Amino acid sequence: MKAFSIFLTGVGGQGIGLISEIILRAADHAGLPVKSVDTHGLAQRGGIVVSQIRIGDKVFSPLIPTGHADLVISLERHEAFRAAGTTLKDKGCLIYYNTVWQPLSVRLNQTAEVAESDIQDLCRARGIQVISVFHADLPDIRMQNMAVLADIHRHRLIPDIDLKHYQAAMADLMSGAMLAENQELFEKRLIA
Repeated sequence: MKAFSIFLTGVGGQGIGLISEIILRAADHAGLPVKSVDTHGLAQRGGIVVSQIRIGDKVFSPLIPTGHADLVISLERHEAFRAAGTTLKDKGCLIYYNTVWQPLSVRLNQTAEVAESDIQDLCRARGIQVISVFHADLPDIRMQNMAVLADIHRHRLIPDIDLKHYQAAMADLMSGAMLAENQELFEKRLIA
């Protein structure tokens, strides 16, 4: 398989670690060679959380060079804009959960909040496919990552990973009510 690079970003508490681990394990269940690395930073204090996953036969490092990600997955609009502008390659794909956890500079009125149109303009200029995800009826705000994961699978954004691989990865990482609730939301969003 040709190398495929995935950059995930969000804010501490949004579930970047879980969605990253699900994708990593799903790739492993699919029999794909995969490498990953996480950078948690100040995750416990609402800081930026980043994960990098590289899938493919000739991948020797999990680190994605600037401007070389095939897919950026973000759980927050400011982080989506930042990652699309720095990490995503031209003609790549950005999928993000359309919510805002305002950075300090926005809260202090030093910079403007990133608008959906800012993301659209940036991506249009570089031929980047954009998928915005938002569901007002989520049973728990912490399930935004599962809503995004469902859209990743529905749009087949990661090559060679099937539904059974995502389901097996979820079963590796969760159990009981947590697993049942997350799988139910994931499967419900597949047909949304």
